[in-house]
Amino acid sequence: MSGNPVGIDNTSRRKFDKEEYLERARQREQREKEEARKGKERGPPVQRQPLKHRDYEVDLESRLGKTQVVTPIAPLNQQAGYYCSVCECVVKDSANYLDHINGKKHQRALGMSMRVERASLEQVQKRFEALKKRKDPSTFTEQDLDERIMKQQQEEEERKRQRKEKKKEKKREQAAQHEPEDVDPDIAAMMGFGGFGSSKK
Repeated sequence: MSGNPVGIDNTSRRKFDKEEYLERARQREQREKEEARKGKERGPPVQRQPLKHRDYEVDLESRLGKTQVVTPIAPLNQQAGYYCSVCECVVKDSANYLDHINGKKHQRALGMSMRVERASLEQVQKRFEALKKRKDPSTFTEQDLDERIMKQQQEEEERKRQRKEKKKEKKREQAAQHEPEDVDPDIAAMMGFGGFGSSKK
């Protein structure tokens, strides 16, 4: 064996080149400033559409009263609760589901801001016209109203008549139940139910 040990001498302190690290720090600061400038130069944020009416019916009652086996490995859309396909999340009850679909996160995912577009006078007038046409007053006349009133009165009279007949029928049944059976008067007197103190015979 030789007297020189084989290996690396790592007993001394490591020395850093200060100039090299100062240059790296300057370059990093310059890059950060350029990125910040680019962020400001990007322009205004993405313009989102104003809020709109939903064009679909919110289905809250399709799974009402049904039982379901819940497994931890089931996909999200088959788990218990209400599944939002836009945000890919499950909400446990209907109140929270409504809050979610009306909330900021869901509306942003749909590409809408939470601002409502101001309606002009013409838009409001058009809306009123559309609602008037949908109501269609020409189908309703006074004759229809009179016929409906007559029909309701007839139905009410029929109900009253039926109630009276039922009461009479019940009275007849009760009278038939309480009629004394044909009992020999001698046996009745012997048993003690002779006349019950009445003067009628």
